[in-house]
Amino acid sequence: MSGGISGIHANHLHIHDSYKGISFKTSPGRGGYIEEVVISDVQMDDIHVGVEFTGNWSTHPDDHFDPSELPVIDQITLKNMVGTNISVAGLLSGIHGDPFTAICLSNVNFSMADSAPSSSWSCSNVSGYSETVFPEPCTELRGPSSSSSICFSLSSYSALAVA
Repeated sequence: MSGGISGIHANHLHIHDSYKGISFKTSPGRGGYIEEVVISDVQMDDIHVGVEFTGNWSTHPDDHFDPSELPVIDQITLKNMVGTNISVAGLLSGIHGDPFTAICLSNVNFSMADSAPSSSWSCSNVSGYSETVFPEPCTELRGPSSSSSICFSLSSYSALAVA
C-alpha cells in the first residue's frame, strides 16, 4: 500500500483451506495509510495464520522509494470471527518507531489445531484492545476495559439490499 485506504467494511466472509485468513501488510518506504477498517462476521476453517499484520513486507516496485516514509495503520476492528483448525491465531508485527495503533479484536473465537504452538499470538510494535477473545491475545492487545471506545466502528455504514 503506497497510497491509502480508509472507511472500509468487509463482512460475512468465509475463508477456508488457506495459509492466511485476514492479512494487512506494508513496510517502511511505502508511506500511505490503512485506517478506519471494520471486518466482521468471519468464518475461517483450516487456516494456518488467522490474523496477520506485518510492517516488514519489504517489497517495493523499484529502488526509487524513501525508507523514511512510514505508513499509518490505525483504527482496525476485527469482530465476530470464528475459526476452526487454526494453527496460529495471530502474528501482529508493526514497525519499530511507527507502531500500528487502535487495533481492536472483539468476539473472536478460534479453535486451535492440534499442532498449534502453546503461544498462539505474537505481537510487537502494536497497541489496541480486545474483548471476548479466545485464545487470549498478546498483552499489547489487552488494554484496560475502559478503553473499549478504541474499537472503531463505521457508524455511517449501511448495507445495501440486493434485489
